[in-house]
Amino acid sequence: MNMDFVRKLPIPQDIKAQFPIPEEVKKVKAERDAEIADVFTGKSDKFLLIIGPCSADREDSVLDYVNRLAKVQDKVKDKIIIIPRIYTNKPRTTGQGYKGMVHQPDPTKSEDMLEGLIAIRKLHTRALTETGLACADEMLYPENHRYLSDILSYVAVGARSVENQQHRLTASGLMIPVGMKNPTSGDYSVMLNSIIAAQSQHTFLYRGWEARSKGNPLTHAILRGYVDKHGNSHPNYHYEDLVRLYDMYSAKNLENMAVIIDANHANSGKQYLEQIRICNEVLHSCRHNSDIRSIVKGFMIESYIEDGCQKVEEGTYGKSITDPCLGWEKSEKLIYNIADQL
Repeated sequence: MNMDFVRKLPIPQDIKAQFPIPEEVKKVKAERDAEIADVFTGKSDKFLLIIGPCSADREDSVLDYVNRLAKVQDKVKDKIIIIPRIYTNKPRTTGQGYKGMVHQPDPTKSEDMLEGLIAIRKLHTRALTETGLACADEMLYPENHRYLSDILSYVAVGARSVENQQHRLTASGLMIPVGMKNPTSGDYSVMLNSIIAAQSQHTFLYRGWEARSKGNPLTHAILRGYVDKHGNSHPNYHYEDLVRLYDMYSAKNLENMAVIIDANHANSGKQYLEQIRICNEVLHSCRHNSDIRSIVKGFMIESYIEDGCQKVEEGTYGKSITDPCLGWEKSEKLIYNIADQL
């Protein structure tokens, strides 16, 4: 094979044993998981905000950000459940560039995946322990999920991964909400087929085991916009898009029909300030159509301490080194504005 096997990494069970979650924190997470699940099953009419940096690049600024979110959560808790977005894996269109903390715990240094696995577990554990907010991460590598499976309360499967069989089958074995993004082509049927697969039972190969999943009824859709054959971005959050999704979703007879609107990526054309307008438009659609309101369960927002993005070597604290993000002042104002409209 044209690769070097650098070293055998510890299995998830060993990493979990070395860096366990405190018992009192497990109870907090279980309560949070139940609250979030109630939104998807319709028992709760609260709104979800999955919000945070495009990629979690350093522990200090990410924890600073999540602690700020926790203070805001206290003020909007009657209407909104905040799920901090701590994405430690970063998909790359060409395979080049910063791939996330799991690859590079320090983006200014070379890759070290053992240190990366330890770093992401410590980061998620600290965020949960310090704030009581259970977080979200992207399932970029299905085989890596178990390193964080006892900490996460939400998982997203990205636009490039949603057609992948291993992602779908792994999602079918999880007990937390899994959001399936529409593919980069924008085809709703691909996303809905992925939800069907993840809500079903399967027998498959996972981490060297013959595994049997029971199906995940909390699997749902995420609309993130799409890119046409000419490479141009197009949104899919408009009123007509949401009606179309409702009709297609209903025809599939799936459990817990739900969609999260990703306000950035192709929906905004990566114009991060547009996230504010997009959230307001979707809420307007919800007020004018009960079907839309019944399936729109929340937003996914890319937000950090500072507006925009930067190159790694610039080193500005709390500023994204991948896609541009909404800065803290604008994000805080947006959260309160969303709460006022609910």
